[in-house]
Amino acid sequence: MCSRAEEADVSTESPKPAARRTRLTPEREAELYEAVLAILREVGYDALTMDAVATRTHASKATLYRQWKGKPELVAGALRHKKPIKLEEIDTGTLRGDLQAMVCEADDEQMEQDAALMRGLGHAIHANPDLHRALRELLIEPETRGLRAMLQRAVERGEVAADNPALEFVAHMMLGAFLSRPLFEDRPADAAYLVRYIDAVVLPALGR
Repeated sequence: MCSRAEEADVSTESPKPAARRTRLTPEREAELYEAVLAILREVGYDALTMDAVATRTHASKATLYRQWKGKPELVAGALRHKKPIKLEEIDTGTLRGDLQAMVCEADDEQMEQDAALMRGLGHAIHANPDLHRALRELLIEPETRGLRAMLQRAVERGEVAADNPALEFVAHMMLGAFLSRPLFEDRPADAAYLVRYIDAVVLPALGR
């Protein structure tokens, strides 16, 4: 385990690739992620630096670079960590139950903060290919795999036809609901809204 005392002894010079990665405790990792998100909300992605994270968390840059390759991976990891439930963990036995669980486990206030954070990251994602790649690898692709598994179970249960063309676009529909409500209604996409959206849009598209 890497304690704070151990971190303080590591040089703050530009790190070299380490042969062995020292694992942080879950509590320490969560503390680092919370600090990253706090700084991200305060100054935005471009102004966020590994130095700032190291100072805020009393860690060394060497520790940060050992755990994450750089700022894009650290930010993507922090966003992934904040998700209240992972899609691969959901299996209620019905598609409607799975989709509802996907949105109902989240705290409405947290969802609003996350939406604002993602809107703020919009420009940075387009301007920084490394951030785009890290988000895809560490956040989007794992969730997409979980959603595909959820939908495949629905197909195997006979809830959805295997050749239903809407299967390909469920992720697009859910993301669209999450991002579009603030634009159209100036209100966050809370759990109640998303449940109504699932019943009115997603499930009918899937033939439910």
